[in-house]
Amino acid sequence: MADTAWDVAIVGGGLAGLRCARGLHEAGVRAVVLETEDCVGGRVKTDTFDGFLLDRGFQVLLTAYPEASRTLDFSQLDLHSFLPGALVRVGGRFHTIADPWRRPSRALHTLRANVGSLSDKLRIGTLSWRVRRGSLEELFARPEQSTVDYLRQHGFSKRIIDRFFRPFLGGVFLEPDLRTSSRMFEFVFRMFAEGRAALPAAGMGAIPDQIAATMSADQIKLQAEVVGLESGGLRLRSGELLRAQAIVLATEGTGHGSWVSELPEVQSRSVTCVYFAAEESPLDEPILVLNGERGGLVNNLCVPSDISSRYAPSGTSLISATILGNPELDGSALTNAVRGELIGWFGEQVERWRHLKTYRIAHALPETGSKGLVEPSRPVRLKEGLYVCGDHRGTPSIEGALVSGLRAAEAVLQDLREKGRTRDG
Repeated sequence: MADTAWDVAIVGGGLAGLRCARGLHEAGVRAVVLETEDCVGGRVKTDTFDGFLLDRGFQVLLTAYPEASRTLDFSQLDLHSFLPGALVRVGGRFHTIADPWRRPSRALHTLRANVGSLSDKLRIGTLSWRVRRGSLEELFARPEQSTVDYLRQHGFSKRIIDRFFRPFLGGVFLEPDLRTSSRMFEFVFRMFAEGRAALPAAGMGAIPDQIAATMSADQIKLQAEVVGLESGGLRLRSGELLRAQAIVLATEGTGHGSWVSELPEVQSRSVTCVYFAAEESPLDEPILVLNGERGGLVNNLCVPSDISSRYAPSGTSLISATILGNPELDGSALTNAVRGELIGWFGEQVERWRHLKTYRIAHALPETGSKGLVEPSRPVRLKEGLYVCGDHRGTPSIEGALVSGLRAAEAVLQDLREKGRTRDG
């Protein structure tokens, strides 16, 4: 097989790799994306199954993300929003927690909700003001501790931490202990306060598809597995040697050990998502449901078809139940356990729900700790001609992936221009 040559080869067609490729393409650099699977997206994909749109794990796009706002065309994505707030399951009942400024009609319900004291709810307003002060750069320079210690330090009671913050942030961070950096918490809470949590009408996979659509077909090679680094290029499983002046590693940060010694292995947080089809939605509004009782399997639940009707065939609803981690139960045992738990939430209607598919996502987010953002933007240069991007290089989020991809593109461009290797350099 004949060798091919590019200015830059990008290993991985997730959001970081696609954003990197787009930045290089806009600068006139010939860059190719090598993706092992048969479609782009990495962890942000949507499958069509029996007429339903199944995101690979429950995810949302926060419209306040700065780089996402610059990179993506939100109107083309046809975003549909969750209501600001949540239904919290406590004591066998659902309690409404809503943003009183954006949902004033639910302010009284929020004050009465048995998830925390009146002081707790007033502190949430103070917290929203605090996290919105100053620039993001100033936010990421604030003292860093675990999220749970941060909440305690700011006067929140054990009751609201356990009943609201653990399931809500647990669904964001994919860990209920809230050991995640307080900087990440402030960033996320600011994004929720300033924008909307939304789903593209055609599923989360529409996000990488939109970025990929800005590039020509020959710039993205699917089912192209890289098996090794060689002098001046990459060796593919097919035997092809792809030559490049610069190489960008834009994969999840796992599985490189056999051929990339420069990049430390990234530890991961896992999640499991169980999808059901129902004749009708168990909810009255497009809202997130949280398990505030600190027991059972399901951490949070939503009905994506209540957000965008395209998620389910006409006359049906799609239910998404999220379990943190990877439970030991297998197959029908897990399905039955989740169904039995949700019968306690919504009654006998759950017995008629049809199981569609279960996703066990081993690498859902990179592992971070209470000091995970001491260096909010980790280096993207590994050595001469070798770069890395992904949300493990910054904030573990869609925004983090996009930002790191752009940073990698800028680093590559700087180095190529210094060496006079770009076509305009």
